[in-house]
Amino acid sequence: MDRTAWIVVTLCVIGLILWEVYQAKQTPPIPAPINVSPGRASPTATIASPTPPAAPEVAPNAAEPVPSFPEKIETLRNSDVELRLTNRGGGIKEAILLKQVAEKGQRVVLNSAESAPIGAITEQPSASALPEFTVSAESDSAVQFERTTAEEITIRKKFFFQQSSETKDNFVAEMDLDLENRGASPYRNSGYFVALGSAAPIHPKDYPSYTRLVWCIDGKAKGIDVGWFGGGGGFFGMGQRAARPFYQENIAGAEWVAVSNQFYTTLLAPLTAKVDAVWGRRFDIQRSPDQKLLGIEGALSMPGFQLQPRQTYSARFEIYAGPKLYHRLAQLPHNEAEVMDFGMFKLVCQFLLNFMNLLHSWLGDYGLAILALTTIIKLTLWPIQNKANRSMRQMAALSPKMQELKEKYKDDPTRMNQEVMKLYKQYGINPVGGCLPMMIQIPIFFGLFRMLGQAVELRNAKFLWVKDLSQPDTVAHLPLLGWPINIIPLCMAATQIWLMAMTPKTGDPTQRRVMMFTPLIFLFICYNFAAALALYYTAQNLFSILQFYQNKNQPMPKLEKVAPAGRRKR
Repeated sequence: MDRTAWIVVTLCVIGLILWEVYQAKQTPPIPAPINVSPGRASPTATIASPTPPAAPEVAPNAAEPVPSFPEKIETLRNSDVELRLTNRGGGIKEAILLKQVAEKGQRVVLNSAESAPIGAITEQPSASALPEFTVSAESDSAVQFERTTAEEITIRKKFFFQQSSETKDNFVAEMDLDLENRGASPYRNSGYFVALGSAAPIHPKDYPSYTRLVWCIDGKAKGIDVGWFGGGGGFFGMGQRAARPFYQENIAGAEWVAVSNQFYTTLLAPLTAKVDAVWGRRFDIQRSPDQKLLGIEGALSMPGFQLQPRQTYSARFEIYAGPKLYHRLAQLPHNEAEVMDFGMFKLVCQFLLNFMNLLHSWLGDYGLAILALTTIIKLTLWPIQNKANRSMRQMAALSPKMQELKEKYKDDPTRMNQEVMKLYKQYGINPVGGCLPMMIQIPIFFGLFRMLGQAVELRNAKFLWVKDLSQPDTVAHLPLLGWPINIIPLCMAATQIWLMAMTPKTGDPTQRRVMMFTPLIFLFICYNFAAALALYYTAQNLFSILQFYQNKNQPMPKLEKVAPAGRRKR
């Protein structure tokens, strides 16, 4: 290879190494043991972020001793989710998803038992002590909590499932909050926090960047992931920063706030006012002596209010605690589907996800649905690919004439490029015609990458030897090294090399050498990603190989000069 090719290859290798280093830093090494429960501030943590909004009196004063008390649990349940509500803080201790299976056959549970209950009203989000509420079950469909503070402010919270015409995927509950001033003096509240609970990875291989605190303003989602809290050495000392204990930001009118992992979310949308601040903190989850995962807990801040004696303040909150099902979230009225965070490929992701689910409704198997999706996309692009293949074969036939021009004008690159473009024009060849299918495939590939990374529908979906299409299809590990052996990404790389070997050799030799590393790059991207993406790309490569064989059996296109435009008009 020449110098340019070596430079490009070196940069690619450096980029892959830096990416691996970044991913490794997302799960930092296990520190010395510290007796700190998940969701509790480290005793050595220092607070260095903006001052929180003034605290309300709906939680105990920091100096007020909170006696210990026995925990009482009430349950709300429908066909999809079971909410376990606790008198500790008066909120949802756990949301058990009855039809979602985690590892070892257990049900998926949202919120850590050590974190603040979902819907708890707190003075400080980091507070470890929560007050006792009196709990009563009004009926099978509603649970109410009540507490009176020293200032004679009675706090009532009622949890119930919203009425829905849907026969499945009902993960929406509502929390109604009432504060009544039963005292003789006016009461002023300058703002209060509502706990979101916590989110953590379901699988050890879930990408840390999906464990996030997210909020939505004007229909656009913003957020941070667990990597925001970790310290970093920067790049050669530039951009280094210390670890940060928590995140807090004043915001203007958020429609909702959520904590989210790769496949599930707990989302709170105020129905009577807008959020004015968000708060989040990372915590560690020790899965085994040598494995630590990162979780996140959060809270939203609501505007303050004033109450005269005998007046009541009321607020309502929609709670979605369940899988990130796009079709279900899109039915909710406050842009809740933006929690999916599809980014710039949003329209492509939405179309591909809806189309894949439609195919699954017909075929009953997500592996077959992905193959059918690949087939339809490939057949749609077949005529364009045929033209691209013809253009590449014409370019290959024109290669001797181009080589002559390069030898003739090797000392004058400008003149050489002019003559080459003139040659293309004489024979009516578009030099970028072979790139068009690739340009169309790029948004499809990255749309699938974003969509399949959060497609909870693929969890536990089996296909051939694949046990879970949302995870890598690891069949074994290399002895000693422990590296996973993932079959479908290896098949994808092999078919891509086969396809490149069939492609006519056109263009600059340096570009061709650089393109030889494309299979390596795609293998790196897909190797530890959802097996569904590698399955799509492998099938797409096989269709391309079939099409190349079909085109190869056709007569070689003849090189014929095209009449000038003026002469054709006559």
